[in-house]
Amino acid sequence: MLHVQQRSSGLVVLCSIDRPAKRNAVDQATLDALTGAVDDAVRTGARALVLAGRNGVFSAGADLGGVEDVAFIDALRRALLRLAEAPLVTLAAVDGPALGAGTQLAAFCDLRTATPESVFGIPAAKLGIAVDQSTIARVVELCGGGAARAMLLAAETIDGVAAHTLGFVTRLGGVATALEWADSIAQLAPLTIVAHKLALTAIRTHMNGSDDEVAASAMRRAWESEDLQEGRAAFLARRRPVFQGR
Repeated sequence: MLHVQQRSSGLVVLCSIDRPAKRNAVDQATLDALTGAVDDAVRTGARALVLAGRNGVFSAGADLGGVEDVAFIDALRRALLRLAEAPLVTLAAVDGPALGAGTQLAAFCDLRTATPESVFGIPAAKLGIAVDQSTIARVVELCGGGAARAMLLAAETIDGVAAHTLGFVTRLGGVATALEWADSIAQLAPLTIVAHKLALTAIRTHMNGSDDEVAASAMRRAWESEDLQEGRAAFLARRRPVFQGR
């Protein structure tokens, strides 16, 4: 479930992931709702959108019980691109775990706040799945190559303080901090913000290019693999997975 609230000014929207039984893990329906919420915020003239998670968890990642096929990838991709490209400022207010798709959602927002106890990571290698090249490019850009490699290749995590030191997190604080910042941003010149955001996107695209076809094929192979089925089964059974590379 996704709760959407508009601030009294009408210029800031708060979207809160609320799936306590799943530790706010996202399924296709939640991602589609998020994409729609961003569209609605743009349509109503909002200038900033804050994405948060309820119950002390930002998002535990993808809901493996709700991931049936590669259609989930497409829904996630749509949500990530909408957060990144919408003509308003998107802020991720992270409190608690932001793992896998949670880290991706935070990374594709324009700005990030986090509490010191927050945890970021992409444990895809523990589950037999893979993330797209655009996500990897963003994690490298925001965290640096060394931290990105540890996160992606060794499935290591970083806390909110380390993320702030690296520059991935822009300000330390919770949802209140993010909303206060969003209220301030909403008072800035909106056409300037849109122009700057388009320029930043153009620079990133020029530097990173589009997804490499070989890398994209490798990602889809992982999502269609027997290892993914093993990773999902092991996760649900709370046991260590045994991957075969097929």
